[in-house]
Amino acid sequence: MEKVVFSILVDNTSGVLSRIAGLFSRRGYNIDSLTVGVTADPRYSRATIVTRGDNTILDQIEKQLNKLEDVVDIKKLEPDNSVCRELILVKVLCDESNRQNIISIADIFRAKIVDVSIESLVIELVGSQSKLEAFLRMLKDVEILELARTGLTGLSRGTFDVKMYDEDGRLMDNDFSKA
Repeated sequence: MEKVVFSILVDNTSGVLSRIAGLFSRRGYNIDSLTVGVTADPRYSRATIVTRGDNTILDQIEKQLNKLEDVVDIKKLEPDNSVCRELILVKVLCDESNRQNIISIADIFRAKIVDVSIESLVIELVGSQSKLEAFLRMLKDVEILELARTGLTGLSRGTFDVKMYDEDGRLMDNDFSKA
């Protein structure tokens, strides 16, 4: 089973997320990760969906997503041609005996300590999924009290596939090579 990251530009209207999730649910497809947020243009939101399947299923998912009326554009984010990141917050139990060790692990991963109390630390880390998994493995001897992950989000590299839309929602002719 192959993992694919879809970056989907959608109209920023109510019910869009429900329609996307419904498409997956009706067909029995699983969503590994889903993030959605407004773009620089408030008319649109970008949804990043991580899913798995064989080539036939993944092609079907892409075709079905393209059929949704709210979908403006869809891209597969290829690992070599995109930047994908995830945020994780981890609350760990600590005391004087292990606090410095936990801080050292956080420093190695360039994580931030965002909250300190007598008995716990909250650590924030942004990076690739593999970096976050490696960080969690390093904390295997520490009691994790709570953990929250945002899910993957990403953009393609460069300007070759950037699409911009005018006030009426029509695709504009973009030539960033003149900039």
